[in-house]
Amino acid sequence: MTRLGMVINLKKCVGCHTCTVACKVDNFVPPGIFWNDVYDYEVGEYPNVTRSFLPVPCQHCKSPACKDVCPTGATVQREDGIVYVDYDKCLGCGYCEVACPYRARRIYREKTYYFGQPTPYEQFPAELRAPYQRHKVGTASKCTFCMAKVDKATDRSEIGVKPDATPTCVNSCIAKARYFGDLDDPQSEVSRLIRERKGFRLLEELGTDPSVYYLPR
Repeated sequence: MTRLGMVINLKKCVGCHTCTVACKVDNFVPPGIFWNDVYDYEVGEYPNVTRSFLPVPCQHCKSPACKDVCPTGATVQREDGIVYVDYDKCLGCGYCEVACPYRARRIYREKTYYFGQPTPYEQFPAELRAPYQRHKVGTASKCTFCMAKVDKATDRSEIGVKPDATPTCVNSCIAKARYFGDLDDPQSEVSRLIRERKGFRLLEELGTDPSVYYLPR
């Protein structure tokens, strides 16, 4: 069995937000929404203070709270662990947005950007976009682990290795702080890093069993 997951090295992350922007552009993420939030915080006491960063994409939980509360079955979980939204079934009720403990979901409500005018980015014709880039107003929006790219892999071993079969945030990271692969394969790079660097997950006590691991600073 394959369970896809991500490892983020907090020691390498420089808080540049390249992952945030690259994700938004590649997926045509709707106005007012980001799928790859990067939180920054201070560690230490003045004057010995340092700044740290915590990227928080959707955690693609094995037991996703968002899926449990969805009344229409619009939240779908694939066999490889990827969780995504079926826009044709989503009612935009917002239950998933409230239930997600990682704040990884948003409801697409804003149709335009600044001053009520569409940007050239938004004016790009919908018919020329890939199916996964055609978002619907009034539906839930979230990271998909770039499943359209993952599905291009002719062999599972290409996932996380071949750029065309790897999430955009991993490809774009200037610090090489992100890794992607099969968590169920003990020989994969992500499994090795988790094992050797004592990777941890956010809010494990909630029982959501996230698929995103973090390497400590």
